[in-house]
Amino acid sequence: MTEPEVLAEASGGVGRIRLNRPRAINAINLSMMRQIAAALTEFAADDSVELVELTGAGDRGLCAGADVRELRERALTGGDVAEFFTTEYALNLMIAEYPKPYRAIMTGITMGGGMGLSVHGSDRVVDATSTLAMPETQIAIYPDVFVTHLLARMPGEIGTHLALTGASVNAADAIRLGLADRCEGPLPEPSAALAGAWIAECYGGNNAEEIVARLAEHDDPFAQAAAAELERRSPLSVAVSLEALRRAAQFPRLVDQYEQELTLAVRMARGAEFIEGVRAQLIDRDRNPKWSHASLAEVSRAEVLSYFEPLA
Repeated sequence: MTEPEVLAEASGGVGRIRLNRPRAINAINLSMMRQIAAALTEFAADDSVELVELTGAGDRGLCAGADVRELRERALTGGDVAEFFTTEYALNLMIAEYPKPYRAIMTGITMGGGMGLSVHGSDRVVDATSTLAMPETQIAIYPDVFVTHLLARMPGEIGTHLALTGASVNAADAIRLGLADRCEGPLPEPSAALAGAWIAECYGGNNAEEIVARLAEHDDPFAQAAAAELERRSPLSVAVSLEALRRAAQFPRLVDQYEQELTLAVRMARGAEFIEGVRAQLIDRDRNPKWSHASLAEVSRAEVLSYFEPLA
């Protein structure tokens, strides 16, 4: 008998939600999102539940992200891509506005859609194994689930670095940067890669091509490594993600960002670039995507802005 992909129960005053796809590092599909939302609704109305706790099955992580294979299949077959995102973003906002304490245990890998289930909660718990990231530019989408709202407010352009390169952070940096609240057990040392002045020196401005050039010319090896990483990512995705990040800084609340979030997600997930990115990263695993642009120099400002136009 197949086990449920989401386990939910209330006991001892705690409403427990457990993601139960350990072989997929608990990647969340549309059905799981709906089940999580239903459990949260039930726990909110249950006076015996004092707090909600989210965990992931297995020992690899809380959640590796949304099930982009499912999303890619929808895009390929003409399915309703928007339904996937409207469900996911409604869940993110429900968590951010939840009327009871919401604790996310971010053990191991917590990335992409997993960040949307955790970083907007009121009690975000990490440990020595925690690895947090938004790696969307490697599959030609953008850092969604309202995480740009947090990245845009990080000091010294660190959020820009994380958004564009998909670089991961450990427990110490997650707490320092406002992605987590506390650590259970020993706290690891902060990452040396996020400590240099090169991040602030290179990532300013609104031109992704200029950012990569500054990184490549900088004498810090971490900057040069970041430039090399950005050159492997989808040029279109990097340029759109930078614009999304800069605009996110202007939204006072998460909910104010909703229309931008949905517009970008639907437009990018319907595109050939996303289909190719998921193919290279997760289907064929050749790690050799054929992007539509050879470099950021080929991505026009007009093309970037077209992704922000309201959906029909």
